[in-house]
Amino acid sequence: MSTKKEKQKKRFFVKMQSCGNDFVIFDCTKTLFSNPQHTAKKILNRHTGIGGDQLILLVKSRKADFGMRTFNQDGSEAEMCGNGIRCLARFILDSKFSSKKELMIETPAGIKSVRFVGVNMIEADMGEPKMKGKEIPVNLSGRVINRPIKVEAKDFRITCLSIGNPHCIIFHDEIKTVQVEKYGPVIENYSIFPKRANVSFVNVLSKKDLQMRIWERGVGETRSCGTAACAATVAAVLNGYSDRKVTVEQPGGSLGVDWNREDNHIYLRGSVEVVFTGEIAI
Repeated sequence: MSTKKEKQKKRFFVKMQSCGNDFVIFDCTKTLFSNPQHTAKKILNRHTGIGGDQLILLVKSRKADFGMRTFNQDGSEAEMCGNGIRCLARFILDSKFSSKKELMIETPAGIKSVRFVGVNMIEADMGEPKMKGKEIPVNLSGRVINRPIKVEAKDFRITCLSIGNPHCIIFHDEIKTVQVEKYGPVIENYSIFPKRANVSFVNVLSKKDLQMRIWERGVGETRSCGTAACAATVAAVLNGYSDRKVTVEQPGGSLGVDWNREDNHIYLRGSVEVVFTGEIAI
């Protein structure tokens, strides 16, 4: 007698990572999951599933070469993922869906350009940062730069912006000892963030080097986050701490970020890697 699992259709996947930020990627250009939120929770579980920070679906687009949808461990959908879109570009190339060296990929945060700049090295044009409270969104007026807040009797100063998704940056000299797992989820769900927020603690090592830890919205503490690296760079510039072109050191590795003065776009560069491939019954 065949089991229910045997009757389920098997789907090919690729597990990829950039600086320890890991993704499970599926080609959904022909068949989309009926309930991607549930699928994300199931597949991304590190004990009973494949395990990963985000589920990424390659989908069709009428406006760009391809489309991208991203789901977090808790099933919520993310507007944008900097490391993820670069991994997706590598997936497209490896799958021979396109031979272009520069791809236009549609995301809920808009169409992004991704190009191959070396062996396993991919650069994404993340567009312009949004810095007004309503655009982020944050329930505060104007730009949110070095604003004070109190969280569980502790004072923080926050700088907020959007890189397609909302980020809260806190500069901290001792990020190795900061209690990310304690304050991260509280700030993520703080009342001023109507769509929650990614929370990063950043140490400025020099004008060209930043070091950070990230509490990612809907995931928890992650080894790397591309949009967080971009947000940290912009926040450091706004506060007068760094140059526009920096190296961002994260627990899983380093990413290059350039907030270009001429076009105001942020460029994110880093390596990507295939971890393994397989099939799973869904």
